[in-house]
Amino acid sequence: MWTHVLELFRDPNMQWILLGSILLGLSSGVLGSFAYLRKQSLMGDALAHAALPGVCIAFMLTGSKSMFFFLIGAVAAGIIATFGIGFVTRNTRIKQDSALGIVLSVFFGLGVVLLTKIQQSGNGNQSGLDTFMFGKAASMVLSDVITMGLVALALVFICMLLFKEFKLLSFDQGFAKGIGLPVAFLDQFMMFLIVVAVVIGIQAVGVVLMSALLITPAVSARYWTDKLGWMVVLSGAFGAVSGFVGTLVSSTANNLPTGPLSVLAATLLFVVSVLFAPRRGILSKLLERLAVKRSVLGDLSHQPRLSGFHGAEQAKHKEGQA
Repeated sequence: MWTHVLELFRDPNMQWILLGSILLGLSSGVLGSFAYLRKQSLMGDALAHAALPGVCIAFMLTGSKSMFFFLIGAVAAGIIATFGIGFVTRNTRIKQDSALGIVLSVFFGLGVVLLTKIQQSGNGNQSGLDTFMFGKAASMVLSDVITMGLVALALVFICMLLFKEFKLLSFDQGFAKGIGLPVAFLDQFMMFLIVVAVVIGIQAVGVVLMSALLITPAVSARYWTDKLGWMVVLSGAFGAVSGFVGTLVSSTANNLPTGPLSVLAATLLFVVSVLFAPRRGILSKLLERLAVKRSVLGDLSHQPRLSGFHGAEQAKHKEGQA
């Protein structure tokens, strides 16, 4: 088994795929931190599902499985979905979570219909297009991996460049607006970045599970720290590890889908965080409660106990003073 793993690491194609998956997990974790803090976890899910019809339409127009054209189509679909959510929220009494659910189901249903039509069209080039549902990193070619890596690095760089602005947007939009920041533009720009992160990840992870790779590392990182900077770093690291483990296991275990394995790896890190995080973990809280209990019992055991005679005398003395 270990010999097979070492052979995979020596394979140049596998090295590129692993690097692309690591960078994908890194960018997803970094962006997911801001989405999680802004209570927009479902937004990533909606945008991921909205990307599917964009990918299908791009293929139908070009007849090519090019990551560049898929990126354009999915970004266009994601932007339409974002404005659709905003329009429904502003002009009706429907709340944002309901609007997200409506857009998610409508766009995903349209994507499945288009994907079925493409598969029934007899176009030989459509083979493997269904991997966008659950992801398969092994189907990526070198140009796809290069595109994914460059875009992922660009996303991380933009988040570093606008860290202070995104921090204010996540915690205090009123203050950000008061000091003159373009809050509406930054909000839409962050949604655009999430759409791009989803698009570059759908071939490796799939549209169904891409939202989990956005949010799960961020939730795991929140258990380990109270500082946003460290949370973003940890979330990116957890996402990178998840992408690495999912791709590696997928390549060694009879080509199982990469997306579910990456999400399972992220979920395992989440379980470890819930159990063993130093301050918020279940084990840490249990030990803290035991320490407090022992401290209280120790204080009670060291308090002086009054005998019956002296206790009665002190009680009479207090009554006389009263």
